[in-house]
Amino acid sequence: MDGELLSQTFVELTDTMVAGFDVIDFLHMLTDRSVQLLDVSAAGLLLADPRGELRVVAASSEAARLLELFQLQNDQGPCLDCFRSGKAVHAADLNDTAARWPRFGPAALRAGFAAVQALPMRLREHVVGALNLFRAGPGAFLPEDIRIGQAMADVATIGLLHERSMRRSDSLNEQLQTALNSRVVIEQAKGKLAERLGLDMDQAFKLLRDSARARNLLLSELAQAFVDGTDTLTASRVGQRQPGNGNGREVGDSPEQQYAAYLPSDSVVSARGQDADET
Repeated sequence: MDGELLSQTFVELTDTMVAGFDVIDFLHMLTDRSVQLLDVSAAGLLLADPRGELRVVAASSEAARLLELFQLQNDQGPCLDCFRSGKAVHAADLNDTAARWPRFGPAALRAGFAAVQALPMRLREHVVGALNLFRAGPGAFLPEDIRIGQAMADVATIGLLHERSMRRSDSLNEQLQTALNSRVVIEQAKGKLAERLGLDMDQAFKLLRDSARARNLLLSELAQAFVDGTDTLTASRVGQRQPGNGNGREVGDSPEQQYAAYLPSDSVVSARGQDADET
């Protein structure tokens, strides 16, 4: 395990008072770092809305996001059991869960996952969501991974509650509802980017997220502007490629340039799907 990255992750999970704190980006960081630090293939995160209903707010991959949605649509799966009980839920082999999760188990296997560990996001008795860890191969999760995963989920929960308290928000529900609303807009922007640029959903989200960071914008703000057509994501052909890097990128490329290979030369893409050379 990368000790330096682990330390950096805990620092970032507690640093919620930075200017322009973006709760969606914060939660995506939690799922991404779970995959980087733990012996897992993917991670997803569900939070409760003001009515107590779980919603998907972050995932490390599109496959994990769709599987989390499947849980909610079928009212069945480890993340729901974890949230309702406030306790960790696991399955070392999803082939053996026919009685427990007759619909979720086969769906997870079809998605390429064979084992799952769900960890509650809680502060004392207050459970606000759950972090789902997926692994491609069967077998029990390492105790060390479970401890670190739970610690990250706990620190993230404290960070969310602390940020709400320090900013004197009316309620945690208000903050979570804002995050859920932002999630909807981000999904719309991902879909439009994927369609316009010929990307898959994971690539579209990375382009959107990297562009927001490079321009010092909230992820939700850039997504809304792109959906409204008031902002564009530009890309131009990358010139000389860095030899041997295998991904067609040049050192120092902007996030938009990193996906230039998917675009016509010198195009400018907005949610309306118009190219700059059409004007």
